[in-house]
Amino acid sequence: MSLNLFDVKGKVALVTGSTHGLGMAMARGLGLAGATIVVNGNSSQEKIDAAIIEYEKEGIKAVGSKFNVVDEAAVIEAIAKIEAEVGPIDILINNAGIIKRTPLLEMEVADFKEVIDVDLVSPFIVSKHVVKNMVKRKQGKVINICSMMSELGRNSVGAYAAAKGGLKMLTQNMATEWAKHNIQVNGIGPGYFATSQTEPIRVDGHPFNDFIINRTPAAKWGDPNDLAGAAIFLSSKASDFVNGHVIYVDGGILATIGKPSNEN
Repeated sequence: MSLNLFDVKGKVALVTGSTHGLGMAMARGLGLAGATIVVNGNSSQEKIDAAIIEYEKEGIKAVGSKFNVVDEAAVIEAIAKIEAEVGPIDILINNAGIIKRTPLLEMEVADFKEVIDVDLVSPFIVSKHVVKNMVKRKQGKVINICSMMSELGRNSVGAYAAAKGGLKMLTQNMATEWAKHNIQVNGIGPGYFATSQTEPIRVDGHPFNDFIINRTPAAKWGDPNDLAGAAIFLSSKASDFVNGHVIYVDGGILATIGKPSNEN
C-alpha cells in the first residue's frame, strides 16, 4: 500500500468552471497537491488567461481550455485536444453551473431548461466523453459538484434544486455502471461559502447572513479552501473503494433541523 494515499502528483485534472469561485478553490487545492490543472470556462479567453496567471503565481501548472459544457461537439473536440497536448485526463470535476432565482410560477420554461442543461445535462456530456478514455485505461476519478439543494428545497431555486437532485442520482448511476472499470464517481455538496457573490449579504444584520449563521452548527460561512480536502480525497487513491457518495462540506447544516434564533 502506498504511504501517500492522497498523492495526485503528475495527474491531469479537468475542472469545468474553474476560472473563479469554488471551482477555482478546488482546482487550486489539487494543483498545490501536484496535479496539472486544465482550466475551463466559456465566457472569455481573457478570463481563462487571468486565472492561469493566478494559478501559476502559486507554482501550479495550469493550461486553459475554453469550451461550452453543453455543446457536445465542442466537448469532444476539447477533450481530444487536452489528451493529445496535456495528457490523459485522470480527474474530472464537473463544477460548471448556473442558478436562476425565480419562483416557479413566474419562471419561463426556457430558463428552467437552461438551468437543467448546464447543471445536469453538461455533467453527463463531459463525463461521457472523458470516461470513454478512462475505461480504456482502467482508472479514473469523476467528481460531480452537487449542492445542499440535492437534498433540500428552498424558495425561488426550483430549477437549480431539480438539477442538483438529479445530479446526485446521476452520480450514483455513473458509479453503478463504471465501478467495474476502476472508475470512482462521487459528489461534493458545498454549503454556504464566503465568495465574491455572497459578499453583499455577508454582513451582520442582513437577514440571510443571520439565517446562515444561525442555521449552520459551525456558526460561520465556509472558506472556499475548505473544499480542497474533499476534492483531493476523492481524486486520490485514498478513495479507491468509495463510489456513489456525496460528501457535504456544509459546516453541519444537513445534520440538524436548526435552532431558534434566540438560542446560543
